[in-house]
Amino acid sequence: MGPSRALPCLVLLFLLSSSRASVLEDTCKSFTAGNPGIGYDYCIKFFQASKDSATADKRGLAVIASKLTGAAAKSIGKHIQALKASEKDKHIRSGLNDCGDLYSQAVDLLDVAAKGVTAGTPRGKLDAVANLSGALVSPQTCEDGFSELGVKSPLSAEDSEFTKEVSIALVITNSL
Repeated sequence: MGPSRALPCLVLLFLLSSSRASVLEDTCKSFTAGNPGIGYDYCIKFFQASKDSATADKRGLAVIASKLTGAAAKSIGKHIQALKASEKDKHIRSGLNDCGDLYSQAVDLLDVAAKGVTAGTPRGKLDAVANLSGALVSPQTCEDGFSELGVKSPLSAEDSEFTKEVSIALVITNSL
């Protein structure tokens, strides 16, 4: 290929990659407009956990977001198990048990949500939105449980982070 043909190919490659990057940027800008408390930079950082997000279309971003939140729920579940193993206070242990159950349910809900988005059908989208909404309740229910027990939640940072992540997945999926 001569130099005169290489330049148009490079320009086309650049345009394709920048248009894909703009899907992520546009999606995060749109998300941020309705959720200014979470922010554009947080949205971009969230998706950077998956290298596929740079080239994904909007449906692909919704699938990625569901999978990332599912992985986060699994990680929080493991963290809860570690906390329970070392916790002496019976009230905190009780709260951790309840939160462990909530996050276990969230893992299942997020798995179904990812499958629903992947299906690419209106019914799949409805299922995904319903399951994401169900998972979004877990962190607040966890926090409420500790409040009712009258103890400080050892999971407040994780619950806050998970709420943001599921919010991103839910808003993007709902916009499909």
